[in-house]
Amino acid sequence: MGILRKLGATTTAVAMLGVGVLTAATTAEAAPAAKTVVATKAAVATKTTAKKTVLVPGRRHIAKVCMTGRYLCINKKTRKVMFIVNGKLIAEGDARFGAAKTPTRNGSFKVYRKSKNHVSSIYHSPMPDAMFFSGGQAVHYSSDFKARGYNGASHGCVNMRDRKKIDFIFSKVKIGDKVFVYNA
Repeated sequence: MGILRKLGATTTAVAMLGVGVLTAATTAEAAPAAKTVVATKAAVATKTTAKKTVLVPGRRHIAKVCMTGRYLCINKKTRKVMFIVNGKLIAEGDARFGAAKTPTRNGSFKVYRKSKNHVSSIYHSPMPDAMFFSGGQAVHYSSDFKARGYNGASHGCVNMRDRKKIDFIFSKVKIGDKVFVYNA
């Protein structure tokens, strides 16, 4: 189940869809039926991925799941990172996300590592106040964000604009705190 969660329901549904299409298209008799298989399985995939994030009423568009426990609630649509403890908003800041080729993954995660003065081993760029939640993806400060605004993008990380806000959030977040990344 852990692997499915990491891959996401969309990837699993697409993989199943691909297998169904491949199976149907491998025999000459089934070739006309391949379109039918695609249509039916696509409908199933749509139902699987159509699960919406339930929001708390209000202008911040906070996911309801973030209201219990300690959460870094990250809304890609509103471009906000919110640190919430038991339903109380502790801190909030502007954020930008991964580029189209290196998107920030949606889903539920946990902060598994913190690094105050981290430098990317792949891109050799500074990542101050890094809080890692999914592979190499982390929430961290970006001086580039301050320079370029929302026109820039990351390699999948959640970049924050305000150094003081990310410093504060970094000081409060603990390893094991939950992270929820969503579009709503």
